[in-house]
Amino acid sequence: MSDPVAAALRAATARLAAAGIPDPQGDATRLLTHAANGARPPADLPPGTLGHFAAAIERRAAREPVSHITGRRAFWDHEFRVTPDVLDPRPDTETLVEAALAGPFDRVLDLGTGSGCILLSLLAARPDATGTGTDISEAALGVARDNAERLGVTDRVTLRRADWLDGIDGPFDLIVSNPPYIAEAEMADLSPEVLREPRIALTPGGDGLDPYRIIACDAPARLAPFGRLMVEIGPTQGAAVAALWRAAGLGDVEIRSDLDGRDRVVIGGNPR
Repeated sequence: MSDPVAAALRAATARLAAAGIPDPQGDATRLLTHAANGARPPADLPPGTLGHFAAAIERRAAREPVSHITGRRAFWDHEFRVTPDVLDPRPDTETLVEAALAGPFDRVLDLGTGSGCILLSLLAARPDATGTGTDISEAALGVARDNAERLGVTDRVTLRRADWLDGIDGPFDLIVSNPPYIAEAEMADLSPEVLREPRIALTPGGDGLDPYRIIACDAPARLAPFGRLMVEIGPTQGAAVAALWRAAGLGDVEIRSDLDGRDRVVIGGNPR
């Protein structure tokens, strides 16, 4: 690595460490690669790389998420476009994708699709499936449309502005959702990076369970016979959401854990 680049990387790491960034060297390295358009030192760097790198480091020091700076995030088998208009895809959510792909489906509905990372990952993995994604945010739907084009699934996906299931007809073999679930009282404990994401995608207010109440009330009627309904949850919400699923008449209710052993997905099936 050339001396100017090495010196810039050292200075950037120190700058991020002083700002309280949890992984200053890792973030500095990722942002250097981004500023260099993917080139890795000691390869020849594009003109202006160090200036772009310095600007990116200042944004990160102000606690802007790396994904907002780079405009992308790796999730499941793909890289997705990410903006401040959508929730930043997280590894925890891959638990939901894995659970969904464990069974068959031809038609899938994703409620609150955001960047489209769940829905589009499922469609990319199942070339014969079609899907619908809803979101109340038109800006979020714009990001999802761009990601659908990037993944080459535009002809198999419908993206609609809707408040949960309003105006959505079934039947669907699979309904998935990663709804806002953070309780209002928990918002103050979130990191500065998370608080830069859309509040509407983070919390519904109150105890954080209202979206699950809506989904439990409205989704079963849109399920095909023996269809499945599954949602991501906060790690303390498993029992409450499972109880909502059972009260809605869903069978084979189970709670699945993420890689850290925390409750992460609640699954229920249409017994008809």
